[in-house]
Amino acid sequence: MPRYAAEPAQQHGAPRRTAVLLVNLGTPEAPTAAALRRYLKQFLWDPRVVEIPRPVWWLILHGIILNLRPAKSAAKYAKIWMPEGSPLKVHTERQAKLLKGWLGQAGAAELQVAWAMRYGQPSIGNVLDQFKRDGVERALVVPLYPQYAASSSASVMDAVADWIKRSRNPLELRFVKHFHDHPGYIAALAASVREHWQASGQPNENARLVMSFHGLPRRSLDLGDPYYCECHKTGRLLAEALELKEKQYLITFQSRFGKAEWLQPYTQPTLEKLAREGTARVDVVCPGFAADCLETLEEIALECKAAFLSSGGREFHYIPCVNERPDWIAALRDLVSTHLSGWPVAAQSDPAAAARAGALGATN
Repeated sequence: MPRYAAEPAQQHGAPRRTAVLLVNLGTPEAPTAAALRRYLKQFLWDPRVVEIPRPVWWLILHGIILNLRPAKSAAKYAKIWMPEGSPLKVHTERQAKLLKGWLGQAGAAELQVAWAMRYGQPSIGNVLDQFKRDGVERALVVPLYPQYAASSSASVMDAVADWIKRSRNPLELRFVKHFHDHPGYIAALAASVREHWQASGQPNENARLVMSFHGLPRRSLDLGDPYYCECHKTGRLLAEALELKEKQYLITFQSRFGKAEWLQPYTQPTLEKLAREGTARVDVVCPGFAADCLETLEEIALECKAAFLSSGGREFHYIPCVNERPDWIAALRDLVSTHLSGWPVAAQSDPAAAARAGALGATN
């Protein structure tokens, strides 16, 4: 077996292109147990996701989880599946297309924009291979996780590193590590909340805005992962943008897995407690997700809503993720432009022309 993958044929004098790759977590191909088993097998075997000794985890994963969880997860996906496919796939693909258009309007029409999934298809390696066939020489990789975590953003870096290891002539690469405090992202979040309040009525002093972030094991914080701190910074900046008092909002963490302690407070128990204590209305926003997915549409908008109402609450409102909001796509364009600074964004066929090409970040 060759050590390196075959390279596309050299085309001397061909334009050398720049590309942007948006990466999201991943999704099964269909809301079926078989598709979920394939997806969960890849996802849960990543040592970035589950930091348990491999032999022990292999037995748990293959002996228990992959026999019990796929059918349950498939039923949940079926509740939120869109005609075009998984919501995460649909929104990520739309974001890439819109970003391409916005960058084109900013003077970078030749900049290539694509999307990939860390788990599932299209894979990161396959898209990077396609970049090479298209004559791309340099690429900016943008994990669509606002807050950095080793289990998410670093796992994307791992996948790119694996691709580099099998490439004889890899691309020149840059990464966006996080954008948890990017002004444009915070502004888009705040605008989405304000628009929701305009449509559903301004909440009274007894209501709460709950900011729910994806959970991680508490051990990740103890080991130095900055995720918890970055979530709190996002929450604080969003609260400031909305001019909220401290008692008007809460930061919580969802999606626990296993029996170990995870980052707290937990979202669903917090919502149940609020309802029991007399909070009649909650509005829930998920600032840790740039696109709606199973964790927002099923876990929050369905499961947590049912838990809050059954505990005595009267009004539960889920505020969608930024998805294809124009203000978010504009923020994404600005984020990408900054990280492209110094790179030519127009395809150039000779070094002199490439040197004359202005970087997008320098023109905005």
